[in-house]
Formats: sequence, structure tokens, C-alpha cells
Amino acid sequence: MSRPPAPPYVRGHGLLAGRTAVITAAAGAGIGGATARRFLEEGARVLVSDAHTRRLKETETALAAEFGADAVASQPCDVTDDAQVQALYDTAVRLHGRLDITVNNAGLGGTAELADMTDEQWDRVLDVTLGGTFRCTRAALRHFRAAGTGDGTRTGDGTRTGGVVVNNASVVGWRAQAGQAHYAAAKAGVMALTRCAAVEAAAYGVRVNAVSPSLAMHPHLAKVTTTELLDELTAREAFGRYAEPWEIANVIVFLAGDYSSYMTGETVSVSSQHP
Repeated sequence: MSRPPAPPYVRGHGLLAGRTAVITAAAGAGIGGATARRFLEEGARVLVSDAHTRRLKETETALAAEFGADAVASQPCDVTDDAQVQALYDTAVRLHGRLDITVNNAGLGGTAELADMTDEQWDRVLDVTLGGTFRCTRAALRHFRAAGTGDGTRTGDGTRTGGVVVNNASVVGWRAQAGQAHYAAAKAGVMALTRCAAVEAAAYGVRVNAVSPSLAMHPHLAKVTTTELLDELTAREAFGRYAEPWEIANVIVFLAGDYSSYMTGETVSVSSQHP
């Protein structure tokens, strides 16, 4: 049976005009890259980062050619290295004078049965996926708090002065899946981190939310899993297809913008997957 087609691409409506955003793991064709494009289409300026330097530069070049060099910049960042994380957020403020949004997309998957999983496999997935989200959230909150503009007011040109954090979780953080104990634990941790950070950040007007995708297909996904598993997961989806990365990015745009102004501490499932 043929796979149903994805819906038409949604054009931008200026929902993030005047905002500055940092997006991690944004090189390539996955959720991070799709989010960078959607943010640019919605009028934001973006600083994209990734641990893959060559792909990151290619992404910056392509986006700058389409949206203008003033709208996009890049800086390599390994989210397991706090010095690199701090430098990333310092660069965003230096380039644009402010930071409005951070999208913490960096994560690492893999498949291993728990009884055969090594400490190294466990530690690596937890350090990138949960530890990286922690370091990036912490760096962003420090900037938001120090800026002293997280009170929800607006500047003279109408741009929003608060801060927004959007984390990338996963439905695996809720649902059991064989071979995914490390990844599921990390993503469940991202959800808990999101809730706790939201309570603390509310004191200075900053919102922290997360998206929880099921299966968004991109070329690099096949490198960390099997075709059989991807086919099985796709078959569980109610629409009979996997999500396009831009469909996840659309929800990230919503959480980053003013339409979600009363939402914080939430994890939004972007999934049609059967239980």
C-alpha cells in the first residue's frame, strides 16, 4: 500500500518578526534544519549550531543565499562542552544585541538492548540528549535573567521582550520501546527538566515548553536505526505516514511565538502514533 502524501507546505506569516533565535543541531535535513528555515520564513534572525562543522557551514551558506546574510549566522557547538555552549549564546547576543528564543534540538539516539548496553552507550546518549538540553537551557536562562526584560512587556517597535525556550523531547519518553532505554530515559528527563525550568523561569517572565514528536523522517535517521524498525513505527501512525520535519517545526514556531503566551511547562505531542 502506498504511503499517503504530506499536506501542502505552510507559508510564513511573520509570526517571529524581529526575534533572534539560537537553534542547536540545525545542520541538515532534520527537525533542527527545518526549524531554522521556518523561523527565517516567519521573520526571525537565527544563529544555527551543530557539532558537524562542514554540514553546518553548508546550511548557513544555503540559508543566507535565500534569506540574506544578515538573517542567519552559524557557530559550531558540541552541547556536551559547557564552554562551547556558553560561547554560542554569547555570540547570539553579540551579533544581535539580544536573545529571544532558544530551540534545544540536539540529541543522540541508538538501539541497544538494556542487558547488553554498555556504560559508554548509556552515558553518551544521556550526555548529549539530556545533558546538552540542560546546558543550553541553563545558558539561555542566564541570558534572559541578566537581560532584565523578561516581564512580558514590549519595546517601542512592538517586539516581545521576554524569552522562550523550546526543547525537543520524544513520545518515547512516554511510551516503552525495546532497545531505547537510554534514549527514553533521556527524553523523559527532558520533559521533567522542561517542567522544572518553567516554574523557575516564570519568575522573570520566561516560558519553557517542549515538543514530543513520534517519527519525523530525515536521511540521517536511517544511520542510527534499522529499516525494519522505521517501517514498523510508520505503520503505527494513524495517518499511515511519518511526519515531515517541517510539521514538527510548525509546532515549535507556535510555542516560540505569541499565540502560546500562556503556555509554559508543557510538552506538546506532535504525533499520530497509536499507543
